[in-house]
Amino acid sequence: MRTVRDAAFDVLRLHGLTTLFANPGSTEVALLSDLPDDLDFVLALHEGSVVGAATGWALARSEPALVLLHTTAGLGNAVGALATARENRAPLVVLVGQQDRRHLAQEPFLAGRLAGLAGDYPVRLETPVRAQDVPGAIGRAAHAARVGRGPALVIVPMDDWAQPADGLPVPAPSTLRQATGVDTGAVREVAALLDAAASPALVVGAGADDAVTWRALTALAERLRCPVWQEPFGARAGFPQDHPLFAGHLPAERGRLRAALAPYDLVLAVGAPVLRQNLYEDGPLAGDGTRLAVVTDDPAEAQRAPVELAVVAPLPAFCGELAAGVRDRSGAPMPVLGRPAAPRPPREGEELRAAQVLAALAERLPAHTVLVEETPSSRPDLHALVPARQPLGFLSAAQGGLGFALPAAIGIRMAVPERPVVAVVGDGSSLYQIQSLWTAAHYGVGALFVVLANGRYAVMDQLADRHGGKPPWPAFEEVSVCGLARSLGCPARRVTGRAALLAELDTLLPDLAHRTAPLLLEVAVRPDRPLAPDARAASGSRPALDPRPAPEELA
Repeated sequence: MRTVRDAAFDVLRLHGLTTLFANPGSTEVALLSDLPDDLDFVLALHEGSVVGAATGWALARSEPALVLLHTTAGLGNAVGALATARENRAPLVVLVGQQDRRHLAQEPFLAGRLAGLAGDYPVRLETPVRAQDVPGAIGRAAHAARVGRGPALVIVPMDDWAQPADGLPVPAPSTLRQATGVDTGAVREVAALLDAAASPALVVGAGADDAVTWRALTALAERLRCPVWQEPFGARAGFPQDHPLFAGHLPAERGRLRAALAPYDLVLAVGAPVLRQNLYEDGPLAGDGTRLAVVTDDPAEAQRAPVELAVVAPLPAFCGELAAGVRDRSGAPMPVLGRPAAPRPPREGEELRAAQVLAALAERLPAHTVLVEETPSSRPDLHALVPARQPLGFLSAAQGGLGFALPAAIGIRMAVPERPVVAVVGDGSSLYQIQSLWTAAHYGVGALFVVLANGRYAVMDQLADRHGGKPPWPAFEEVSVCGLARSLGCPARRVTGRAALLAELDTLLPDLAHRTAPLLLEVAVRPDRPLAPDARAASGSRPALDPRPAPEELA
């Protein structure tokens, strides 16, 4: 007898959902026992790690990843990671187990009130009315995840999988196509704004992180001879950050943001919100002399943008036509943009600083490395010192919650094993999903985890200092991240001092793309403040500015 389970497997194959990330329970056993050989199962030891790894996989492949969660406990544990997946626009198909349909009315043990548990973060949630509706619901979830670029949930009672597949309804379309054409009138309207501007600038964001859009934006910036800024809190790079026209990362504090944008009479955001903030401050995002416009493929992003003109369009095609349509100013002098100086090496016997570790990494990382970041107190230094040189070169949690970097790095490396993957993580951040290291070790995932260990929540200490108060939370210098990694089967070494650090990096990084086992380096660093503001003074009247977020913007 052909079962609902058999039909569901066919739907999963149709949509390329053949790698299953899970931490299952009893309500999922009927689905997983004797899993077909063409379906791969990846176990993680916590649901945050499950969803984090699937998020990395989905972002690396630009295709939905498959997740399985165990009723209330599993979905509840995963909600924070699902929120991050939604903000990072990662397409996920999430199957959530439920108690047996035949006695749900009595609310048996492990029955879940699941429909609203993840709040508004799913792009779709479906509870099939009968077992035979499950395969079609999975197909609809796959389409919803692709189109909405977020997690789509299907809640499946445990007895549904064994039900006969007779009388299945017409499922979701096998293929769903979206138009990718460009409104030429909208291109002309944006080009006219740029042509009328005496000093335009671009702000790029995560939505522009693909090879075609990078090429188009590079051509556009070079024709305009204009600087390109990265959005505040950018979860991905939208432009090659080693390009001469890259100006740096915009601050998210409004006063500093207005100062950064003051030299420009038009700012066009591409693939970025306008302009994301954290702590509230009175006043506009830009001064009276600066007009704002946005081009995005996210309708919600366009609708909430405080701009003069918002255009919703497929970015690769739109940016290509825009680059060809603007007035060519490439004969004008190239603006001179400052670059931050590398920090001085530590003196003999002096503890390493986070910036010194990042500078050493920057000198040695292959250009095609995927760097996954979760080090709040050192993120400004990372932005200043470690440029993203290829698409998917930088990734962090758009939503801001901790526990993303370790599992995401694992999922990325599994999805694109040809690229080196390095996660740079604070020791405090690492503890939120330290369990994910077991998955890396068990499945032979050759990612490198660099943990900047200062034994405290340094960014919170900085916040307390700026507020003029004494923090009530203690340091946790007793915690050995290296020891925790080893207990989970992940090779790990603790590094102290510059000579030991350089020896490790010089040995590891040249062969990083070929690693078949993970490695964690716990690098002892002193708790300190980010680098002093650097001057990025260009020709003309541009002021010297620190383009990096202040520590309070990273909490």
